[in-house]
Amino acid sequence: MRTTVRIDDEVYRRVKQLADRSGRTIGQVIEDAIQLAFRPTPKDVSIESLPVFGGSGVMPGVDLTSNRSIAEAMDEGVSLDALR
Repeated sequence: MRTTVRIDDEVYRRVKQLADRSGRTIGQVIEDAIQLAFRPTPKDVSIESLPVFGGSGVMPGVDLTSNRSIAEAMDEGVSLDALR
């Protein structure tokens, strides 16, 4: 379809430069930009709820302020050096 639009001179210069660099026409660059604007954004996509499990809290001996403590609990006692 053919149409006429008015755009800012600086925007036009930037679109023309991008078209030249990418080997596309100005119309293709503008069409790609419009298609990008229509893509769903994260706020448009519904996210399934994560399952929640009950429990009695943190495992005994795990210090949530210590990366080493958490890593050792996750690796079932295997030292970090053994995993390298």
